[in-house]
Amino acid sequence: MRAIQVSRLGDPDVLELAEIPDPQPGPADLLVRTEAIGVNFIDTYFRTGVYPHPLPYVPGDEGSGVVEAVGADVRDFAPGDRVAWCGATGNYAEKVAVPAAVAIAVPDGVPAPQAASALAQGLTAHYLAYSTYPVQSGDTVLVHAGAGGVGLLLTQLATKLGARVITTVSSEEKEKLSREAGAAEVLRYDDDIAARVRELTDGEGVAAAYDGVGASTFEASLASVRIRGTLALFGAASGLVRRSTRSGSIPPGHCFSPGPPCALRPYPGRADVAGRGRVRWYRRRHTERPRRCALPARARRRRAPGPGGPEDNRFRRTHPLTNSRQHVRPYVRTIHLAMFIPASDLDGRASSGSGSDSCRT
Repeated sequence: MRAIQVSRLGDPDVLELAEIPDPQPGPADLLVRTEAIGVNFIDTYFRTGVYPHPLPYVPGDEGSGVVEAVGADVRDFAPGDRVAWCGATGNYAEKVAVPAAVAIAVPDGVPAPQAASALAQGLTAHYLAYSTYPVQSGDTVLVHAGAGGVGLLLTQLATKLGARVITTVSSEEKEKLSREAGAAEVLRYDDDIAARVRELTDGEGVAAAYDGVGASTFEASLASVRIRGTLALFGAASGLVRRSTRSGSIPPGHCFSPGPPCALRPYPGRADVAGRGRVRWYRRRHTERPRRCALPARARRRRAPGPGGPEDNRFRRTHPLTNSRQHVRPYVRTIHLAMFIPASDLDGRASSGSGSDSCRT
């Protein structure tokens, strides 16, 4: 089968089209023919070495497709079923061995690209709003990158739960998207974010700051959180947070100590602001794994009507898998959603840019 392989760390030029053997599923796995493959910012962490991974490897941990075969121990799926998943490795390929434990049945009528784009960002937004800091009605929360994949969904979830959401964005176009998702206030990164947040909350600060940007926003996030509030770091788009001058008790590297990939990648850390100048820091152990029921339960919650789902998630554009090196380049320093479509290059039809009028960052 054809796949995109990484044999050395670096920029998108290291993505190489290769012919490799079909994956061999184990007794608890599904063999899936991919129909859509998620392109996520976390892919760049592995490709550049922020998260270590043995070489060579096939990138990607999110996708959707049709089951071709099932392992001997699989009871919940059968050949021909449509599934989506998050947490199976080797997804930039025509076929993937997917652990049944991380597979979700895709309802009829849900397009493959939509299914493939819903899990990584959607489940991240869900655990942030329901587990990391359970949003309460009447809360005010800060969401960085409010027009990103997680940001748009997290804003919708928090708004449905009765919170007032303040977001940060980089442009007028993204401000419009963030407001459409429910943001009450939208700030720019060149604003004095902490001062504006304090002003908007009558000096109190927010109940929680959800920060997927990292180095460039960490100090502003910490200064924006109220006493005994929560700062949840779940990404490092602008770089790793190695030292906080405001919270010197956090040693270099403590904020981000990458662990192995898993279906529900937890936030790298959570800081509870206990008082002026005092921070209690929590970090998940590398050996900790999500419970078997966590992913299906969260996915069902996102599909259910009412608060918590379903939310409006739209992939930005689609590209043929064989040209991944060219099409990944625009996403090197931005958090966008995109899809690779293996079927399109098998029959020579490129799908780049389809549906751009309805696509979102």
